[in-house]
Amino acid sequence: MAVIEKVPSVVFKTRVRDESIQPNPYRWEDKTTEQIFGGKKVVVFSLPGAFTPTCSSNHLPRYEELYEEFKALGVDEIICVSVNDAFVMFKWGKEIGAKNVFLLPDGNGEFTRKMGMLVEKCNLGFGPRSWRYSMLVNDMTIEKVFVEEGFSDNCPTDPFEVSDADTMLAYLKGETPAGVCEPRKEFVG
Repeated sequence: MAVIEKVPSVVFKTRVRDESIQPNPYRWEDKTTEQIFGGKKVVVFSLPGAFTPTCSSNHLPRYEELYEEFKALGVDEIICVSVNDAFVMFKWGKEIGAKNVFLLPDGNGEFTRKMGMLVEKCNLGFGPRSWRYSMLVNDMTIEKVFVEEGFSDNCPTDPFEVSDADTMLAYLKGETPAGVCEPRKEFVG
């Protein structure tokens, strides 16, 4: 696992709404790291995959729930990164009801690899995925990172103790984190 000071430079393949395109009003749009993180204070959390238990029941929903509190502390944007393609991230966001958190697809895992957070999850049939972590980024500079324990390929567990929304919020407030909250949504699948 690498320790870096700035977010890596990559191009993300995203889909954006464009009403001029019908009947499916979405088009591809490349977004650079600089466009996403430049000149902004951003909370990023990364997780193994859309439509998976902890990611869907707690990780994303809790960041959604606490969005206004993050904004009140000067956070410009909250971004969820996952090694999934743009179509999967879009459908997952719709199913979860994500309205505030920007779901950033890292379909090729390039950002995750350059962050030093790419792991194999072949034991689950997932292939390469992101290790679970969160970070505070201020104008491309990484100010704080919370990485789950046990970083390894084919980890038999899915640690979720420090990359949660409550830990990041406590950090921003200068408080001691109270621990991970109970799941916010039921996971069926």
